[in-house]
Amino acid sequence: MNKFEALGLIETFGIVFVLEAADAMCKAADVELIGFENVASGYISVLVCGDVEACDTAVSTGVKAVEDMGAEVYSSVVIARPHADLEKIIARYSLDKLLA
Repeated sequence: MNKFEALGLIETFGIVFVLEAADAMCKAADVELIGFENVASGYISVLVCGDVEACDTAVSTGVKAVEDMGAEVYSSVVIARPHADLEKIIARYSLDKLLA
């Protein structure tokens, strides 16, 4: 059973911009912050989950927050009804793993 109705992701360069995006995303909509991952060479992805509309709002708001700081969003996406097997990948990004 898939526990995520939707996933929202933003990737940008630098922790400051990712934190700004995550803050804006969580304030703009009823989403849960899953975590983040330092992808490579300073690119960092932040992941949230919630219903489709909330993830759409969160990602749009997060992208705008990064752009308002003068930074570039490398990529962003909302995945509606993600396949249950994606949970295997998402678990890697969990804040629980980061804080362990």
